[in-house]
Amino acid sequence: MIRIKVRTTLFAMALAGALTASGLAAQEAGTLPEAKAPVAVQTVQVVVPAAKMPRDEQIKVDWPWLGRFKEADLALAAPAAGEDRVVFMGDSITQGWKIEGPAGTFPGKPYINRGISGQTTPQMVLRFHQDVVNLKPKVVVILAGINDIAGNTGPMTLEETENNLAAMAEMATANGIKVVLCSVLPAFDFPWRPGLTPASKVVTLNEWIKTYAAEKGHVYVDYYSVMKDERGGLPVTLSHDGVHPLPAGYAVMAPLAEAGIQKALK
Repeated sequence: MIRIKVRTTLFAMALAGALTASGLAAQEAGTLPEAKAPVAVQTVQVVVPAAKMPRDEQIKVDWPWLGRFKEADLALAAPAAGEDRVVFMGDSITQGWKIEGPAGTFPGKPYINRGISGQTTPQMVLRFHQDVVNLKPKVVVILAGINDIAGNTGPMTLEETENNLAAMAEMATANGIKVVLCSVLPAFDFPWRPGLTPASKVVTLNEWIKTYAAEKGHVYVDYYSVMKDERGGLPVTLSHDGVHPLPAGYAVMAPLAEAGIQKALK
């Protein structure tokens, strides 16, 4: 009996000692000098500007690509007195057009290119205020819709495209900017998405653009009629891929665009 009591007493003392030691350790951990604290593994996060990301990654972080012209927009001075500033809004067809500068199509003109390759009209609507309205132009030239038909950002109906074109025109009008709506260029097929047979959809969309422009008092510029071939596409003399104009194609478009701008300015 005595041995049992001794063993019990010793066990209790040992257990109490262990609990006391562990309690001290737990308390001391929070008061240890920083030098004795566990070394944390530091990670460096590299932030890649959206404009320099691959297209798929860029779309995830900046779907309308507001970063594409953000710095250029902020750096642009307000229009000078009497300046007839014009912004060209569009996709790759506009981006590929050498509009600005002495070597551009319109030398000496205060025209600004805000085209982004691959874009659809919903993306343009989201950046319209930044890339057009805030630049305070007198006129905006809108050429858009072909990538909607190609489904670049997912399936779209023509009605959805029409609503987006109308939204851009309404934003411009609300801010005192004259609107030039351009016909979509002819396209028989898309090299990056073949088999969609876009020719008839282009015709239908252009009919709506022309009617809408007349109803709202906007200027309509008809590239389609003078550029289409017998298939309802772009001929090889004007385009290397059936969608994007060659210099010869832009040479056809330039005087039509300029006439539309001058009409809007009047």
